[in-house]
Amino acid sequence: MSEVQAVKNLDTVKLISHLLERTYSKQMSDVWNIGLNLALRISDLLAIRFEDIHDDRLRVKESKTGKLANIKLNQKALSAIRQIQSEHPDHIYLFQSYRNQQALNSIPRPLSRRAVSQAFAMIGTEVQVSLGTHSMRKTRGYHLYQNTKDIARVMKMLRHSSEGVTLRYIGITQDDIDKDFVELEI
Repeated sequence: MSEVQAVKNLDTVKLISHLLERTYSKQMSDVWNIGLNLALRISDLLAIRFEDIHDDRLRVKESKTGKLANIKLNQKALSAIRQIQSEHPDHIYLFQSYRNQQALNSIPRPLSRRAVSQAFAMIGTEVQVSLGTHSMRKTRGYHLYQNTKDIARVMKMLRHSSEGVTLRYIGITQDDIDKDFVELEI
């Protein structure tokens, strides 16, 4: 499995959203757009239930770490979530699967990680980015770091415990650090 990347160009971020909607579905585009704004691991993102959302906050226990993620929803995420909820008031999951919805007594399930992974990989090939389910989280971390240059803040958002892990995770390389030294003259 190849390592996926943060999407560093904001125009490419928007293009990916458009291509996901055009090629797959509005729901797949929503996974991308909401995932970018929440910076959760894909397993936690797909497991979000509407009951986890209280006013403008999302509260979920991360499956990998057991840590509580208490995320204030920005306007873009909140608007998308409200739209989904108004279109599907009977859904339990934010990203509920439509497969077998006609089957009687079928238990509601979220979209599968595999379906999202396949869609992202296909669109990644089209835009020539190694795109995967972690790309949303990495992209948010990368752009927060670019806007603030505050690695501690990025670590806190991603709930990481090491600067080195965070820098590597968001794709900040030695070349990027060298460029910062060259471009910033005091």
